[in-house]
Amino acid sequence: MQRICFLLKVKPDRLEEYKRRHADVWPEMRDALSRTGWHNYSLFLREDGLLVGYLETDDFKAAQAGMEREPVNARWQAEMGDFFEALDGQRPDEAMTPLEPVFFLP
Repeated sequence: MQRICFLLKVKPDRLEEYKRRHADVWPEMRDALSRTGWHNYSLFLREDGLLVGYLETDDFKAAQAGMEREPVNARWQAEMGDFFEALDGQRPDEAMTPLEPVFFLP
């Protein structure tokens, strides 16, 4: 099982709306994430907009590829892309660069 952690930056003026959108994630998006291997997926947001994402999966590249094939993902990414800083032309899901794990206490 891979543990994946990534960072993104939410625009400060979009923080409240970002939180509202995640209070009620579309059921079809939740189903697609589960079906494609995203487990224990969590997002943590600091007041300055730093977003920390965490998930567990058997194969992160396969999980990303699975979501790429899900029609709901394209809709979600299109709606959420403007919430983030410094995506450099990428969608939010493409900008999820895993951090290097350095310690784990089982």
